[in-house]
Amino acid sequence: MSSTEGAITGAPTRAGARPTPHARALALGRIWPEPLALALLAGLLNFWGLTRNGWANTYYSGAARSMGASWHNFLFASFDPSGVMTVDKPPLALWVQTLSVRIFGFHPLALLAPQALMGVATVLLVYDLTRRRFGRLAGFLAGLVLALTPITVAISRHNNPDALLILCSVAALWCALRALEGGRGRWFVLAGVCVGLGFETKMLVALVVLPGIAAAWAWCRPPLGGSAVDGARAGEPSLERAGEPSLERAGEPPLERAGEPSLERPRRARVRAYARARRGPLAGAAAMLLVGGAWPALVELTPASDRPWISGTADNTVLSLIFGYNGLGRIEGQSGGPQALGGSSVFGGSTGPLRLLNEALGGQAGWLLGFALLSVLAILAACRLRRADPRSGWLLLVGGAFLSTAVIFSFAHGIFHPYYVSLLAPFSAALVGAGFAELRRSGLRARILAALAVAAGVGTELAVLHDYPTELRWLTPTLIVLGALAAALLLLGAPRLRLAALLGVLALLLIAPATWAVQTLGHATSATFPAGGPANNPAGGFGGGGPGGAPHGGAIPAGPFAAQPGAGSPRTGPPPGSPGAQHTPGAPGTAAGAPQGIPRSGLPALFGNGNSRAGASGGAGGLFGGTSQTLTEAVRYATHHGGGTVAVASQSEAATLAIDGERVAGIGGFSGRESETNAAWLAQEVRAGHIRWVLTASSGFGVGAGSGGHDQRVGSTHAMAAVAATCKRVSGVSGLYDCAGRARQLAGAATR
Repeated sequence: MSSTEGAITGAPTRAGARPTPHARALALGRIWPEPLALALLAGLLNFWGLTRNGWANTYYSGAARSMGASWHNFLFASFDPSGVMTVDKPPLALWVQTLSVRIFGFHPLALLAPQALMGVATVLLVYDLTRRRFGRLAGFLAGLVLALTPITVAISRHNNPDALLILCSVAALWCALRALEGGRGRWFVLAGVCVGLGFETKMLVALVVLPGIAAAWAWCRPPLGGSAVDGARAGEPSLERAGEPSLERAGEPPLERAGEPSLERPRRARVRAYARARRGPLAGAAAMLLVGGAWPALVELTPASDRPWISGTADNTVLSLIFGYNGLGRIEGQSGGPQALGGSSVFGGSTGPLRLLNEALGGQAGWLLGFALLSVLAILAACRLRRADPRSGWLLLVGGAFLSTAVIFSFAHGIFHPYYVSLLAPFSAALVGAGFAELRRSGLRARILAALAVAAGVGTELAVLHDYPTELRWLTPTLIVLGALAAALLLLGAPRLRLAALLGVLALLLIAPATWAVQTLGHATSATFPAGGPANNPAGGFGGGGPGGAPHGGAIPAGPFAAQPGAGSPRTGPPPGSPGAQHTPGAPGTAAGAPQGIPRSGLPALFGNGNSRAGASGGAGGLFGGTSQTLTEAVRYATHHGGGTVAVASQSEAATLAIDGERVAGIGGFSGRESETNAAWLAQEVRAGHIRWVLTASSGFGVGAGSGGHDQRVGSTHAMAAVAATCKRVSGVSGLYDCAGRARQLAGAATR
């Protein structure tokens, strides 16, 4: 097939065969129906009734509001308006959300729409990632599987950072595949940039794509030694197959003209090709380190007194966040991980080789895992990892990412939540599409593997359905009967019957995930941990205030990151507590005394009416994300007695008040236990005017009373004890202390 024909039809082309400019122009001018259909389907699933999810994860919604108050908060991803403590993730996803609300107003749709668009973009990238090697039909199936994966829909309708992480990971594979096709270093650089952006989104988990990229380059790069004939005999690609331009294309004169012996030409050309191929990955690694290390370097180079405490750490360093709480601790296990709750569903259940099919994870992204695994074997049997076969590099890229992610998720002993499997979904979907292209081929091997793939796909789906006995009862016998019939046709049928049987069984296997994907739209995905499927799905949990959760009517400060008048911007201006900072908590249409610069958006009814108010100040909420009545009273008291920031142990408890724009800070981390702050640091914050009031009545989930001894981290307990010993107790609110003017005493308590 010519490169022009491949560009127009979308069929896979020979590696290194570059389309002519005319072919590229024809391809760009042609709108193929399948990516358009995928974009419409993904957009409909991601945007339909989107504001029903309200503020979704109030932890990140509150942070986005606080980050819009000043450039200082924006750069350091400060959770609270006073810039006391960061969120426990890097800031890239929140930067996107903050800029969105700056443009469109502080409204749930402004927070959630970027993730919905990221979900659509990921579906299209998976389509093209598969199409480039296995054709348009395979690409369409891959995109369709991803779009109908329940957790993909749920995470694309939520403000957790995973939608951006997934987009960056798939984009990295897509760029790496382009690099293998053309041998151009710029694609490796772009792949490194994408991995770096993924690191700035969720840190070390973004590196799961690196083993596949490294293996694909190491195996498929141009050989250094031997002649072209010997290389071809050994199964090595020629220079053109490796994607390297000829010397004439690169503008080099023929070697004979330069006085070189003709016998030296093949080896010298191979040396140059090898050098170019080696420089690309090195440049990509440098780009990854540069992009991924930018924010950590900013944090480490800024004095601790001039920035917020790094949430999730005991020593206030970003390296601890990278390698501890968000790194190896997630794999090796950490205090307060799933073992603290007995490996419950909300923490992914027990570890082991079948974890991805259990009650917590199977319904989210496990429906077609069996078919995906057999697809790996089918592609491997077809290409046999021959370096001259372009499918080898694709399999190492995508299959490597799939296996790395599946193994890590199956055996991670630390904090693990069911929605994490959203990262596995695009790799699994791409393998399903590619496997279809290989299993439809003629030959005894393809027939046997196709029948086995059907059996594995049906078996996997039956295992998942077994954990949900009330869901789709009619589908179990249907899968058994029609699956057996399809396997028989794939073994014995004619080519057209085999194609129809393979398409039919894939359609059958997609019924359950598609049903769950649509059911996701029927209820609010507004918990801390989003989940696809029916409303009673065990994978979800720890809500942020119940269903809905639409806007409170607040507005963020006017102007580009303007400071709040009278209160001073964090780390600058007059300290909190000045008379101008007084306001009424939760007053409609206000945000902690901020001006009405950007009003709440009026948005189309298609996305939901946005009238309910979940997680509002004083609501009960769930295990995470609820605001206690005591904290609400403390903020009201502080507002009427000089103002200033109220510190509480848990950031999640302070989240809904942060959405309202109240000056409240969590100093113990997300749940009150992850950040081991101390009295010396608290004394510094009191002296600087960043904190005045401290509420010790609530110690956060898992700390102090009720922890049951499961969690050994003390969170802000030591700092709270110093407050109780040195600050002035407020009689009107239980556990509230006024620390104004007590910085020296707090510092003294830290030395005792």
